[in-house]
Parts: sequence; structure tokens; C-alpha cells
Amino acid sequence: MEKKFNYLIRLVSKKTSSTEMPATFALRLAQGSPQIFGKGAPAFTVVINDAKGLAALCSLDATNVAESYMSGGLDIEGDILQVFALRDMFSDRHPLHFVWRFVRPLVFGQVSNDKKSISHHYDYDGDFYRLFLDRKHRCYSQGVFLTDDEPLENAMTRKLDFAIESTGLKPGDRVLDIGAGWGAFVEHAGRKGIKVTGLTISEQSEKFVEELISQEKLPCEVLRQHFFEHKTDRPYDAIVNCGVTEHLPDYRTSLAKYRELLKPGGSVYLDASAAREKYRSVTFGTRHIYPGNHSQLCLHDYLAHFANTPFQLKGVYDDGHSYYLTLKHWAENLDRHREEVARRWSESLYRKFQIYLWGCVDNFVKDRFQAYRMVLHLPQ
Repeated sequence: MEKKFNYLIRLVSKKTSSTEMPATFALRLAQGSPQIFGKGAPAFTVVINDAKGLAALCSLDATNVAESYMSGGLDIEGDILQVFALRDMFSDRHPLHFVWRFVRPLVFGQVSNDKKSISHHYDYDGDFYRLFLDRKHRCYSQGVFLTDDEPLENAMTRKLDFAIESTGLKPGDRVLDIGAGWGAFVEHAGRKGIKVTGLTISEQSEKFVEELISQEKLPCEVLRQHFFEHKTDRPYDAIVNCGVTEHLPDYRTSLAKYRELLKPGGSVYLDASAAREKYRSVTFGTRHIYPGNHSQLCLHDYLAHFANTPFQLKGVYDDGHSYYLTLKHWAENLDRHREEVARRWSESLYRKFQIYLWGCVDNFVKDRFQAYRMVLHLPQ
């Protein structure tokens, strides 16, 4: 391994000499001395545990490196966020995987594709998610922060209250919650006497929300059903979509479905992470986190489709900084529970979500991701 490690040192030296160093870092074999790149103390050290880990680094392929870290071929000592400062040193070219993301929905259908990808991400034990989500609501989309140092739970309550107030919901009203998750909106609105129908395509989510409704005697129901499959004889007073627009990249169809299910005079609340380029993604994310044709909200594309509907746009709110703070809380919560996650599930699961959450934090720091809340109104 020494010979190949020396080759890696030359490779990285060439890369770092041609670009501005974003952070000082070190590489070392598990039993060797560190090779430092940059000036001063390294912010982190990449430890190479085996030949596969070394080969992954030598490939300069971001997905290979992330997968090797997941499997234990590589370790990180130090500040994990600083690791992502080096991501531009690595390539991410996996054309067959990229094409399959879009071929699969055409072959098997969008609904089938969505069910498979959502199951892949959400059908872990609900206890796992509750280790890093906020403790009060278990909400898996951004909070709305007024200050950087306020608790995550306060930011989530503010967001849920905003969803209710912005759509004019009151006790006795009927609302469709697209993506019931771990019951955040079902519980919060249900406690106010609002009749929520929650949709989910995750078995774990359905079971959790059913138990929540029963225990708290909420005037609500949960259905394991895709949004595009849902039908009702009684249109809803409002529709709430917390963080599901990313899973509904067909904006024309989703806007038409809102119109079909909503009463004239009703409103839609939605929030989402966003990117300026639709379907912008990294292979690690679409292979291990959200398979399929998932996409961050592309605001200009969404508004172009929105312009061809009768909906009125009542507000667009920039939540970029709030989503950054939300993700930072989630990532730090996950890190605090590392030993428990490894013991109850696996170290690999911890590392997968560590890469995912801290990688998203980095994307917000660099403005590669944005986030928005939107309120749409259907005139009488």
C-alpha cells in the first residue's frame, strides 16, 4: 500500500497546487504518519484503513470515496464539515446511473418509482429519525427561525403555525397533508380541532401516525396512498405540503392535482428545499438517500407552470438560512447519537446520514441549495 499511497500523495499535491486550498487537511495510512496539505494544523485527517479505501481516494471520484467511508475503508478525524470544502477536487461522473433515474419512471410509472424511492429512505425504524429530528414535532422539513440561537422546536412550531394561519384553517375545517411523515402537521393541526387527512407511502410512517391519532384522539386519518392516486368527493378547505415538492418534480401534474382536490376559495401551503438548476444532484444522494427522479424545487420552473393555472400567488418566503440552521441541528443531533445509531442499527447507517446531513449543510453555506415557503390561493 505504501507505493500506491505515495502515488496518491503526488496526485493530491498536483490537485491542490493548481487550486486555492479551502482547508488544511492530512492523509495517512492507518498505521502511518500524516501527510499534511496546506499551512498550519489540519482541520481534518482522512485515515486510509485498507486497499479499497486507498483505491477510492486514488479514483478522485466523490461517490467512490463516500461509499468507502460508509463501509469503513476510510475514517475521518476532525471537522466533518470541512471535508466538504474539498468536494470540487473530485469528479462525479456516473452517466448510466443518471440516465436510469429518468428511464425508470418511464418504464415502471411515476407512482411506482416514487413508492420505491420513498420506501428506500423512510422505511427505517421511526426511532432512528426521532434521534435527530426536533423532539416536539418530529418535522422533516425546515423550521422558521427568528434568531440563530433559538431552539429547533420553536422554529418548527412557528412554521406549522404559519401553515395553518396562511391557509386560513380553523377548527372543523378539512385539510389534506401531503406527506404525513412522523405526524408533525397531523398532530399540531389535529390538536386545534382541524380535520387532517394525512397521506404517506411509507409503511413505517403510516403505522406511527395511526398510533398517534389513536393515542391523542385526533379528528384525523392517515392513508397509505400516493398524492396522485388520492381522490375525494369532498374537496378540501386547504392543502399542506411540508417538504414533499422535492418528490413531485412534475409541476404541471401536481398543480392540476391541487386544483382538483381543493375547494374554490381554498389555499395551498408548501415548503421545499430548492436549487437553481432542476435535477441538480450528486450520485451519492440519488443512489443512497433519495433514488429516482427526486429534485429540489426549481423556483423559476415552478412559477412558469404556475402561471398557466388559475391560482394566485399570495407569498414566497426565503427560508435558505432557516434550512441551513435546521440541517445543522439535525446533523449535530445525529452526531450526538452516533454510538446509539451504530449499536441499534449500524455504523454504516450513521455514516450515510452523516454524509447526507453535513453535505446539505455545506450546500446551503455555499448557496448551492436554497429554500422557500409558498402560499397559493384558488379563487372562488
